[in-house]
Amino acid sequence: MAKAKTNYTCTECGGTSSKWTGQCAACQQWNTMVETIVESGGGNNRYSNPQHLSLAQTAPVLSLDDIEALDVPRFPTGIEEFDRVLGGGLVAGGVVLIGGDPGIGKSTLLLQALAHLSHVKKVLYVSGEESGAQIALRAKRLAIDAKELKLQAEIQLEKILGTLSDLKPQVAVIDSIQTLYSDALSSAPGSVAQVRECAAQLTRMAKQSGVTIILVGHVTKEGALAGPRVLEHIVDTVLYFEGDNHSSFRLVRAIKNRFGAVNELGVFAMTEKGLKGVSNPSALFLSQHDNQVPGSCVMVTQEGTRPLLVEIQALVDASHLPNARRLSVGLEQNRLAMLLAVLHRHAGIAAFDQDVFINAVGGVKITEPAADLAVLLAINSSMRNKPLPRGFVVFGEVGLAGEIRPAPRGQERLREAAKLGFSVAMIPKANVPKQPVEGMTIIGVERIDDAFTRLRELQ
Repeated sequence: MAKAKTNYTCTECGGTSSKWTGQCAACQQWNTMVETIVESGGGNNRYSNPQHLSLAQTAPVLSLDDIEALDVPRFPTGIEEFDRVLGGGLVAGGVVLIGGDPGIGKSTLLLQALAHLSHVKKVLYVSGEESGAQIALRAKRLAIDAKELKLQAEIQLEKILGTLSDLKPQVAVIDSIQTLYSDALSSAPGSVAQVRECAAQLTRMAKQSGVTIILVGHVTKEGALAGPRVLEHIVDTVLYFEGDNHSSFRLVRAIKNRFGAVNELGVFAMTEKGLKGVSNPSALFLSQHDNQVPGSCVMVTQEGTRPLLVEIQALVDASHLPNARRLSVGLEQNRLAMLLAVLHRHAGIAAFDQDVFINAVGGVKITEPAADLAVLLAINSSMRNKPLPRGFVVFGEVGLAGEIRPAPRGQERLREAAKLGFSVAMIPKANVPKQPVEGMTIIGVERIDDAFTRLRELQ
C-alpha cells in the first residue's frame, strides 16, 4: 500500500509546510506544526467538476417536526455502576473514550465488561500494550470466564480495521488509542497526527458498521487526556477514572455523553477479583467517629442524578509564616480564599494569621459550589474547637455578599440524608420544601451570619 502524501499544518493558524519546522512561518508560534494527510485532488471524481455538481446525491432537507424522535436502544454491560455512568448501557455504533492514570483499573474494568458481554454478544479485545499471554494471565487472576472473548494483539490500524470487517463484532475495545499507527502517516504512534487519524478511522467504522467501540486513552501528568482535543469531540462519550492509586476506591465520571446525562458518577472498589460496584457510595465518604470531632461537617453533593453525602474536614492552626497557608484537597483552591474573605467580611471571623487546610474525605472531587456552606461551618468549628451537632448535614452556595444561594435538586439531597439517618439539615431558605421531610428538622437560612447564629442555638 503506497503511503499517502503528507505535509505539516499549524494547529494555531492553519499554515502549511512541506517539512517540519519548530516555528510556524505564518503566525510565529512555536511547536504547533503537526503532520497531516494531503487529500487527493480527486481528478477522477466527476462531482469535482462544477458542471456535474447537480448530479451529487445530497441528504434531503427536512423539517424538525417531520423527524421522528426515537429512544436510542441500549444494551447493558453487566456491571451496574459502569452502566450508570454510560447512561444506561452501551449504544450500537457509539464510540466511548475512557481515560485515567496508569494502573488505576481501565483495562481491568473493560476486560470484566467484555467477559460479561461475550456470553450474549460477539466481542473483540484489541491490545496494543499487552501481549495475549499477559491478558490471559490477568483474566485467570480475576477468575473471569472469558471463553467466548476474542483477542487480537495488534497496533497497525489497517489490520485492525480488516479484523473488524471480517469478524464483525458487536463490541470492540481498543487498548489504547495512543499505541496505534496508520501506514498512511510516517510519524510515530502516539503523535497528534496518528491519534487523530486512527480515532477518525475507527469512528467512521463504528458509524458505518454499527459496532460499539471503546477507546482507552492515556492522560498527561496534569490529568487531561493525551493527544489532540479533537479526540474528545469525535467520540460520543468521554469517561474519566478518578481516585488515588493507593486507595481501593475508584470513581468513573462521565464528562461528555451524547446519549445520556453528563457528570454521572460510578463508584468501584478494587478487590482481588477486579473492580466491584459500590451500591451505597455515601458510606465511603463519611468518616466513622465514635464522637463528634471539631472541624468536621457533612454535606450532600449532587453527582449527575445521584446525591452523595461527603464529609468535609477543616483544620485551622496558628501560622508561623509571613503568609498563612491555604491548602484544599478535593475542592477548588481559589474558592477557599474567596470563602475566607466572605467569612471575615460578613461574619466577623478573621483567619488571616491562621493556616487553613480543607479536605474532602474519600478522595472525591467536589466541583459544585453547594459545598461552600459546609466549608465555612467546618472552618468555624475547627477555629472554635467545638464539634457540630450529631446528625447535622448542610448544603448551599455562599455569594460574595454573604447570601446563601439555593442548590439544584434540594429535595433529592434531603431525602438521601434522611435515608442515612441525619436528623438536622441547614440549607438555603429557597430550598426549604413545602412538605416536611419525615424524621428531619430543616433550618432555612438566607445569610452566612444567620447560619452561625442558628448553629450556636443548636450547640
